Amino acid sequence: MRICGLNKLTLLDYPGKVACTVFTPGCNMRCPFCQNASLVKALPTLPAIDEEEFFLFLSKRQGILDGVAITGGEPILQPDITQFAKKIKEMGFSIKLDTNGADPHRLREVISSGFIDYVAMDIKNSPLKYKETCGLTYDPVPDIKESVAFIMSMADEGKIDYEFRTTAVSEFHTPGDFAEIGRWLKGARRYFIQRFEDSGDILTEGLHAPSDDDMKAFLDAVLPYIPNAQLRGVTV
Repeated sequence: MRICGLNKLTLLDYPGKVACTVFTPGCNMRCPFCQNASLVKALPTLPAIDEEEFFLFLSKRQGILDGVAITGGEPILQPDITQFAKKIKEMGFSIKLDTNGADPHRLREVISSGFIDYVAMDIKNSPLKYKETCGLTYDPVPDIKESVAFIMSMADEGKIDYEFRTTAVSEFHTPGDFAEIGRWLKGARRYFIQRFEDSGDILTEGLHAPSDDDMKAFLDAVLPYIPNAQLRGVTV
């Protein structure tokens, strides 16, 4: 398992848990507003954390941490993620997986292992604008929709918990887009809209965060379809 970052304590990355966050390199999307550009590019110069070193850290946090959030990049690109999750689970920790849902077959394999407790899937935009928002040369929507349906079905069976979330960017999103997302995800257990922030490590410069009024308009467009939708990190 290639680990290129570790946040040793977070109260935000795993809802309801005191957790640490593991960052993996590589991604199958190129979203212009990605805040982890160096991870997405998986540059050879990225610092690496030895897996044994990570598990030594984790052993010292038993009884202190509740869970581990695995993010990226796109974690399911890691060939040994299932074995990695199994070892974490055997130590008594809950596991949250972040994913973009672009590879539904691989996602099915990882979730069906039984080691993942919570899935956070990014919904990049309305279906008609998905391709450009992801920086892809092909339309990923059929795969994305398959992943959404699978996650919701696994939750209905009581096998995982989940959330969907969208990072709102002025140059890419309108209230109409969020209305389309709402119609698409109607019945979702949780849906969050979070505001783009320039981390200083993004793929495309010159993008902007929506205003508070814009964020409220985005939420208002979703609420008729997902009544429990919320803004994350924004108070309006």
